[in-house]
Amino acid sequence: MSRQKTLSSGQKLIARNRAPRVQIEYDVELYGAQQKVQLPFVMGVMADLAGHRATPLPDLAERKFMEIEVDTFDERMKALAPALSLEVDNTLTGEGKLKVDVAFGSIDDFGPAALARNVEPLRRLLDARTQLANLLSYIDGKRGAEELIARALANPALLASLAARDAEDGGAPRLEGDSHE
Repeated sequence: MSRQKTLSSGQKLIARNRAPRVQIEYDVELYGAQQKVQLPFVMGVMADLAGHRATPLPDLAERKFMEIEVDTFDERMKALAPALSLEVDNTLTGEGKLKVDVAFGSIDDFGPAALARNVEPLRRLLDARTQLANLLSYIDGKRGAEELIARALANPALLASLAARDAEDGGAPRLEGDSHE
C-alpha cells in the first residue's frame, strides 16, 4: 500500500472516530486542476502548569512537546506531576490558615471530592457526609429507625457515650453484627 493511501486511511479513521473541531482547508492547483486540501490543526502550548512541584522542571531548551489526547491525558498528567502547596484562610473555624498540599495525577483529581480528600478537615467532613448518606440509605424503610435516631439525638448523655465509643474504635465504621471488642 502506498504511503498516500496509508495516510488517507489513517485520516479517515480519525475523522470517523474523533473528528477534529477545527478544520482548515485551502484551494490549491495541482496539474491544472483545483483541489481542496485540508491542513491538520496542531496547537502547541508552552506554559508552566506544574505548580509547586517537589522536583524542578528541566530547562526550557531540554523540554519536548508531548502529544496529549483524551486517551493519554491522565498518563501525561501523572508524568508531569503538577502540584500545589499553599496556605488558605481557614473558613471552617474562622481562625488562622490551613496548609494545603495537593498533587494531581489525573483529571479526576480536580473534582471537589478529590480536592477535599487532600485537606484533612475537609476530608473529615466528607467522610461524615458519606457516613450520613450511608445511614440514610440503611434506615430507609426500617420501621422505628428514624424515631430511635431522633431519641438518640435528643439525649446528650447518649450522644457523648456514642462519641466516646467511636473514639475508642478510632472512628472505624462497624457493620451490623460486628463485635465491639
